[in-house]
Amino acid sequence: MGPQAPIGPYRIDRRLATGGMAEVFVARREGPHGFTKRVALKRILPQYAGDPDFVAMFIDEAKVAARLEHPNVVQVFDFGEHSGSLFLAMELVEGTNVNRLMRAAAGRGDMIPLDTALYVAAEVAQALGYAHRLQDDDGKPIGFVHRDVSPANVLLTATGHVKLSDFGIAKVAAQSRHTEDGHVRGKLGYMSPEQVLGKPIDGRSDVFTLATVLAEMLVGEPLFGSGSELDILIRIRDVDLTVLERSERRIPKDIKKIIVRGLARDPEQRPTAPVFADALAEIRRRRGMGHGAERLASLLQRMNLSARDYSKPSDVPGKITALMDTSSLSTEAENLVQGMSPTSPAIYRVRMADGKVVGPISFPRLVQLVTSGRIHRDTTISKEGASFGPATELPELTRFITSPALTWHLEDLARADRRGEMSAARLVPIVYQIMRDRETGVLHLWDERRRKKIYFVEGEPEFVASTDRSELLGEYLVAHGHCLRMEVEMALALLPRYGGRLGDALVGLGVLRPVELFRAITQQVRARLIEAFRWREGRWAFARDARSHEETFPLEQAGFEVLRDAVIAADLTELESGLSPYWEEPLTFPTRPRSRVEDFRLPAQWTRLLASIEPPTTVGAFLADVATRSADELELAYRVIFLAITCEILVYDRHR
Repeated sequence: MGPQAPIGPYRIDRRLATGGMAEVFVARREGPHGFTKRVALKRILPQYAGDPDFVAMFIDEAKVAARLEHPNVVQVFDFGEHSGSLFLAMELVEGTNVNRLMRAAAGRGDMIPLDTALYVAAEVAQALGYAHRLQDDDGKPIGFVHRDVSPANVLLTATGHVKLSDFGIAKVAAQSRHTEDGHVRGKLGYMSPEQVLGKPIDGRSDVFTLATVLAEMLVGEPLFGSGSELDILIRIRDVDLTVLERSERRIPKDIKKIIVRGLARDPEQRPTAPVFADALAEIRRRRGMGHGAERLASLLQRMNLSARDYSKPSDVPGKITALMDTSSLSTEAENLVQGMSPTSPAIYRVRMADGKVVGPISFPRLVQLVTSGRIHRDTTISKEGASFGPATELPELTRFITSPALTWHLEDLARADRRGEMSAARLVPIVYQIMRDRETGVLHLWDERRRKKIYFVEGEPEFVASTDRSELLGEYLVAHGHCLRMEVEMALALLPRYGGRLGDALVGLGVLRPVELFRAITQQVRARLIEAFRWREGRWAFARDARSHEETFPLEQAGFEVLRDAVIAADLTELESGLSPYWEEPLTFPTRPRSRVEDFRLPAQWTRLLASIEPPTTVGAFLADVATRSADELELAYRVIFLAITCEILVYDRHR
């Protein structure tokens, strides 16, 4: 029968592949009103259609395959017979497979990225775990084993999702190595030691072959080498891991540990597929490896293995939650990853401006160096032992390197419109002027050991950045009891997954609810702002029209209320120093005030003291009067008159 002849109700578009005992076509089934469904149609090769044993096993396996309903398993839609030959209609996975991906990477002299290899293996492990637990209608375990977990059977969709195929006749295919020229060869290198020895097998045989595939994705060559069939079988039997040990690519210890456990010669020493899946997911979580599907789709596109553009992120419902839910880890999985750091791994080295190399350090520490101004765009960084390259080449640093608010370039100060020296209580009138004139821009503050930037939009403070480690969001949340240190460390490990945003990671982990995060960040921004008013020395500069371009959370208070609270928090000696120039100057209330008392929302006691001022008066006279009436109110009087003068509620009486 020609390749274009129909098979049952299916019209054949083209042959997709031919294996030892079956061939696969791209086919479509058409129905009324223009309905059409494209499928992958697998048919027994004619020369085996009359083999009763093979046919019986094909039928049994087809029934089992039809039971499999899992997002990482190729679905079976139909089963039938045409012209004496059985066929299966399955989900058509448009994309490629791991075998082609490895070949494409090797052809370009590249390696499959670590996070992508772990993602693919974890998805396959989930599929195997599901299949191994499959039960019949009576609730009894079927004891299903895939028996052919090989790179060619791990399908990769153009959208970056992973599908395990060939559940149908894998048992039979693995028992034969029929290799006619031009056909896909049998999976000789993807057998477990017990398969080689002809011993009974269970699901842990699949774990061995999956660990083999994972190792090969990381080392870029066959794990058990090449050569004669006998040589390969002996290396599998003996679990010869020479290729893994001598690989030029450094595989991190935590990942290598899991691979070696999966490749244990004794099946009893291997983890089950669900435990293997949990362990891989936990490693990915601890390393902050997120967006697996998006990263894989982007890689396939770069390798010219995807005809469509899937570079834009797309959320996969349930995936992120499942990956981060450490409470669902089994005891076995916890044992498998025990001893590993619960925080982001130290995999970065930084060459500082003086040539000194710092590291290895973790990603959160790397971010601290960026946000504290010690790392710039041109700083060179090495990741996981690779050569040093510009910080701009690390995607996980993009947000921090490109954000105006989170980088600290001295050239930014050159664009300032006005500048000056900081002194005790000097910041209040500076900020008041910005608020009064409804200016948009950034106020730079700095001294020899720290820097701070306060962004304003039409006079209202919008965002505050600081190089002070104690003012980082994580430190603030721990210090104020919003979450535990351990929870912050877990979220820090996930920063790359959430675009470098710690708050989003904490919400994703379920540590904080969105409303709680909103309130906490609002309070943190306010605390950063209030702290700036405590500076007693340094320099300041204001640049108009600069924007932070960061996600912002509006303060619960208007700007003038922040000034009130800054004066409340100020040290009394600072206020005395700020008032000294006005001590003997006559003051009065302006006829056309530039700010309204109501905007400051003053406490009743403040309002009463302010109302007791009888112009013309001086600072000295007012404070002396308060001291004679109520010594207990003297400190409060300092704060009231300081706010009134610096915010133009009181002004110098030029007519006297």
